[in-house]
Amino acid sequence: MTRRSVSTQKDDKVAANGHNGTQSHPRGKQDDKKVGLGKKVTLLRGISMIIGTIIGAGIFISPKGILKHSGSIGMSLIMWIACGVLSLFGALSYAELGTCIKKSGGHYTYILEAFGPQMAFMRLWADLIAIRPAGMAVISLAFGQYILEPLFMPCDVSPLAVKLATAIGITSVMYLNSISVTWTVRIQIFLTFSKLLAISIIIVPGMYQLFKGETKNFENAFEMSNVELSGLPLAFYSGMYAYAGWFYLNFVTEEVDNPERTVPLAICISMGIVTSCYVLANVAYYTVMSAEELLASEAVAVTFAEKLMGNFSIAVPLFVALSCYGSMNGCLFALSRMFYVASREGHLPEVLSMVHVHRHTPLAAVLILYPMTMLQLFVGDIYSLLNFMSFLRWLFIGVVVLGLIYLRYTKPDLHRPFKVPLFIPVVFCLTCFFMVSLSLYSDPVNTGIGFAISLTGIPAYYIFIYFNHRPKWLQRALDSFNRTLQILLLVIPAEQ
Repeated sequence: MTRRSVSTQKDDKVAANGHNGTQSHPRGKQDDKKVGLGKKVTLLRGISMIIGTIIGAGIFISPKGILKHSGSIGMSLIMWIACGVLSLFGALSYAELGTCIKKSGGHYTYILEAFGPQMAFMRLWADLIAIRPAGMAVISLAFGQYILEPLFMPCDVSPLAVKLATAIGITSVMYLNSISVTWTVRIQIFLTFSKLLAISIIIVPGMYQLFKGETKNFENAFEMSNVELSGLPLAFYSGMYAYAGWFYLNFVTEEVDNPERTVPLAICISMGIVTSCYVLANVAYYTVMSAEELLASEAVAVTFAEKLMGNFSIAVPLFVALSCYGSMNGCLFALSRMFYVASREGHLPEVLSMVHVHRHTPLAAVLILYPMTMLQLFVGDIYSLLNFMSFLRWLFIGVVVLGLIYLRYTKPDLHRPFKVPLFIPVVFCLTCFFMVSLSLYSDPVNTGIGFAISLTGIPAYYIFIYFNHRPKWLQRALDSFNRTLQILLLVIPAEQ
């Protein structure tokens, strides 16, 4: 890793430019065309990115976590609405941060601005070594499972076949993000419309059943005999996980066209659509299935389709696979920008802040997750790792929103084109820390392991970033590593 700051990198670029202002790079002289990441994320593309990343496999496969812990159909629907509202609070808080801090990088950038480099590096370290590879592997495994299911029906899919299909899916997403930003966002729009079509295939027949009078499962919907207060926080936790992803547009702020308008508008529209889809889809499920049948189902959307659509239900796994692919694509697009910005700040190897000389994509930043994701796919216990790390997501998101409140007082003159009422970040921040406290109480072992993994970022920060005097042999090795990758990947420093 390198410690070099943005100013140092700029000095390097000036030196490399020589006297004629021409950048030196592996393919010779460049033309006058600016090499960098353009502003290609419009309002429609921003909406598709948020919706396409939030809506993964969960709403199609297993919305039963909320029902199980809330205790009744009525309470579960209230939880879906409440989680949507709270997610909107978080998204609005991030919209304010995205319009007053116009840097890409999301969580990392905002923690860096509010609380400094050490806290930001800890977040980055946990993301890089565990959270993001595991998260990518899990959603990719769902893609592999459901893309193969129609071919193997009625038999179970071989685990090895699932992993091979998953590996192909991960590789194709990496390739797509490497070759073109434009095609990445175009395909994301297509996948977003595909998953909205899939949800409408559930909602429309469900609403038709409701208007026909299929309401028996809603009788005594608010029966309180099975409702336990201790279970409500767990239901809330499941719901917030289902809505996670509203923050990904903030990872690409520098590529958003007119971010002061686009970021808040895209977030508000997206959260309205997602919340409506989630609530209506659950209502549709209950018109066909009782609470007991829903809890017993392994894939709720497939069970729903079998009851109402007969043979057409074979198409549902394909829609689920497309939905997972959209989440994979959106996550990778956003996360690569976080690594790109972290490299620019000197917290990751310098080559990660470079752009492909022809395709203008952050190629090295896209590929950095590939080896760790493939390793965890074939070797690691991914689901256990996610249990370790799930509470860290809400801890750091809570820290980010706390940073918004902190910046209100430390930088009151900061230009804020979009400003939310203070109670919105306060409510969201308190809820995040409550969920973290709940994790510490309900599962101290796994939470403690996750916390310990994140704390390894402290010695890593001092070894790789803080200390100014490295052995010369180590510095030479790092410089050689950067030069070699720069030549192999055909990347050069982006123009700011």
